[in-house]
Amino acid sequence: MSTPKGLERTHVSETVAGYVFMAPFLLGLGLFVIWPLLNAFWLSFHSYDLFSPPRWVGLDNYIFLLKTADFWKSIANTTYYTVVVVTFQTCLSILLALIMDQRIRGKTFFRVAFFLPSVTSSVAISLIFMFLFFKNGVVNQALAALHLDVLLRLIGLATPVDWLGDPRTALPTIMIQNIWSTAGFFMIIFLAGLQDIPESLYEAARVDGATPVQQFFHITLPLLKPTTFYVVTMGLIGCFQIFDQVYVMTDGGPLKATLTTAYLLYKEAFVNFNMGYACAIAFVLAGIIFASTMLQKRLMGE
Repeated sequence: MSTPKGLERTHVSETVAGYVFMAPFLLGLGLFVIWPLLNAFWLSFHSYDLFSPPRWVGLDNYIFLLKTADFWKSIANTTYYTVVVVTFQTCLSILLALIMDQRIRGKTFFRVAFFLPSVTSSVAISLIFMFLFFKNGVVNQALAALHLDVLLRLIGLATPVDWLGDPRTALPTIMIQNIWSTAGFFMIIFLAGLQDIPESLYEAARVDGATPVQQFFHITLPLLKPTTFYVVTMGLIGCFQIFDQVYVMTDGGPLKATLTTAYLLYKEAFVNFNMGYACAIAFVLAGIIFASTMLQKRLMGE
């Protein structure tokens, strides 16, 4: 049975209208995402310094990258940073979401207060943390007032601690800043996940004599699995791309203790003008992020 001509013309016009409405987005996607991505991949096989024509070098950039100590140092720092920050920010955001899901007075204010750092400029937050963690900053003064500086001396840190100038404490200080500034955002996501869990499940568990801890591990956590996967994935991607805090607070030092892969990419591209080498770093980093995400998906299951 043939389709009436009127319906066929309507279908064609709707299809054309759909492509017309999508055209601005597709044009922007092609110009600002796909084309730069393909061009960067092409440049990763060239030697290019912005001032002379690109020169084909094949896989030399990737081979040199794998032989460079700075690259492996940046990978080690970034991996350490990612594992610690993602673990703590996920646990902290779940804890905050559980607290904010209770019937407590002023919880709207606390939700806003916890979420506020995530919409504040990371550069501004980094500058504030720099002042807090100076040698004569508030953190050292508070530790001295509470006589906790004794504990720092026991683990071999000279007081007052030069938090951003000591290779042992520089990266952990940036970790603290990032955990504090991102936990509120992920708290909101977990809070939305908590409110989607039917209350009837908890009522049935209480009738069966389940304790709050048992309810958390047997109801809350399993039903938050999709939310947790999203939070951990976004945390992994963000942490592997850590740049602005390092740029503002430590400039990759001291002694390359905070040299991350994204900061190494920036340094090679815009300080040393090794654009081809920087593009190779970018695609290796993208591969690491993709592999980490796939590994996480496999570990967490469907």
